[in-house]
Amino acid sequence: MMEQHREEDEGAVPVSPVGQYFNSSVLRIYIIGVLEFQVRLDESQAIPLLQRLFLPINPRFSSIMVEDKRRDKQWKKVQVNLKDHVKIPSFPDCESKESYNNYFSDYLSRIAIEKLPQNRPLWEIHIVNYPTSSAASTLIFKLHHALGDGYSLMGALLSCLQRADHPSLPLSFPSAKPSKSVSKGFLGKFSSTMSLACNTVVDFWWGILKSSVIEDDETPIRSGFKGVETRPLTISTIEFSLDQIKLIKSRLGVTINDVITGIIFYGNRLYMQEINNESKAANCTALVLFNTRNVEGYQSVDDMLNAKAKGPWGNHITFLHVPIPKLESGRISTPLEFIWEARHIIKRKKQSLVVPLTGMLLNMESKIKGYEAVAGHIHGTLSRSSMVITNLIGPSQPMSLANHPVKGLYFTLAGGPESLVISIMSYMGVLRVALKTEKYFIDEHKLSSCIKCAFETVLKAALEFPQPTKT
Repeated sequence: MMEQHREEDEGAVPVSPVGQYFNSSVLRIYIIGVLEFQVRLDESQAIPLLQRLFLPINPRFSSIMVEDKRRDKQWKKVQVNLKDHVKIPSFPDCESKESYNNYFSDYLSRIAIEKLPQNRPLWEIHIVNYPTSSAASTLIFKLHHALGDGYSLMGALLSCLQRADHPSLPLSFPSAKPSKSVSKGFLGKFSSTMSLACNTVVDFWWGILKSSVIEDDETPIRSGFKGVETRPLTISTIEFSLDQIKLIKSRLGVTINDVITGIIFYGNRLYMQEINNESKAANCTALVLFNTRNVEGYQSVDDMLNAKAKGPWGNHITFLHVPIPKLESGRISTPLEFIWEARHIIKRKKQSLVVPLTGMLLNMESKIKGYEAVAGHIHGTLSRSSMVITNLIGPSQPMSLANHPVKGLYFTLAGGPESLVISIMSYMGVLRVALKTEKYFIDEHKLSSCIKCAFETVLKAALEFPQPTKT
């Protein structure tokens, strides 16, 4: 069948450059989405629901990657045997949810590092019909990152769900309000232009060095081992109150992303210090992933999937190298300064042209050396950094799938050569932080405890911070 598809070029769609980078011999990245349900799932509904709701969303869910005569990859439609894509594990009978917790954790960790077959569409679902401390049953989506970015794929998954309270109404999301622009005089515009130029030059060359020459120090969150992507991993989660995050945000006059990024940085430094006191001053970098679509926010699933307004389906992402502030450095003396420092660094980097310049550099490298070379470049960038941070906004209302109420959801990335990935998603007033950690190297329980401690410390300090007055 594969040979037949290679010979047939009619109807094939070219794979995007990023899609080819993410499905190469050196790099295969997957998105793992986890839906937790309040009731046991009806397994008999899985295939009809996939046929009716999931496959029609996008042709890529019914396509495989093939190579043309020029060795360029294309999406080719195939007949999908849904039974090959639905997995239902069987666990030993247990009397306690704690035992099922362990079985579920081991199962999730195992399927996260397994490679998806290339001779069928690059996705699968796993129905885990065993009770854990988090849910009565769990549905795991494993999707190849070449299919699209988190924005596209989350929109696809959520389009299969409906509001639990009002099924006839669409799911909606908190909308991001753009900040008001302030008019500047000549001196202000000149200063901004010079800052833009300086930031661009510094960030661009530092990014090149970080991707090719300079490595982060080996620390309790970065092993530096070769082939980390093939080593066992663990996936765990932490929950925070979104209202408390918003309280910190309003007290400090920052954004929600600033708050959670600062807390994660602070929590990781506390963990590093607890494992090895000298590492509190080690050089560490986070790769913070950003959506590059021209969108200020989305309010419904239709908005997420509206290609005309938000840019075509695919991988519209980039990353910024963000140095993780050091404990007790010259600029850091209190926990709150982790948040202000994170805000300062990210805001400065986003106010440069490093993102489009980096994209142009990768395109040039792709044309000269090929997709495999760019994939190797991205692999090196990931392996030289200490962690990856990514986030998505989730629905504000309770969801259900075919009358199965959704209790919670989270996601993570797998297949990369980093020791630590931190993924953040909101749902019904709860901010869920997922930790994908290198097993036997990172103590995920202690790391979770340190991040919780960082949150509580920051919350207490923010409550004592003078409340801003309106003028």
